[in-house]
Amino acid sequence: MSKEYKKDLTDLNDEEYQVTQHAATESPFSGKYDDFYKKGIYVDITSGEPLFSSAKKYDAGCGWPSFSEPIAKLKQKRDTRLSRERTEVRSESADSHLGHVFTDGPEELGGLRYCINSAALKFIPYDEMDQKGYSDYKKYVDEGDAD
Repeated sequence: MSKEYKKDLTDLNDEEYQVTQHAATESPFSGKYDDFYKKGIYVDITSGEPLFSSAKKYDAGCGWPSFSEPIAKLKQKRDTRLSRERTEVRSESADSHLGHVFTDGPEELGGLRYCINSAALKFIPYDEMDQKGYSDYKKYVDEGDAD
């Protein structure tokens, strides 16, 4: 990571910095997006890279925001820091630690559970997506409206 890029990280609070830069994990049920279901997208708090749509968010009961699939490609990395092997997910552009992906998600949603730290995310409400430059990503949010 370049020195110039690290300067941008000074706006993060300690938890956001520890999660995104040192692969820390916030306590379960403590993150602001765990029990949060507004319409919009979730972006990487360090770069603004679009990551997840509210249309793919679901309550997995695990204590962290859970999504069935990402908007964009995420880096995946083998994680053996705990007693079991997991797959870490990181943002593509900033290489920020986001959380992990598991294969125990609901089959009707594709079987995946992206278990993500709220501290790695920033929520962009649907009605602010145009003014904040995320118009092209509205289609991912609108997928949930096709009933």
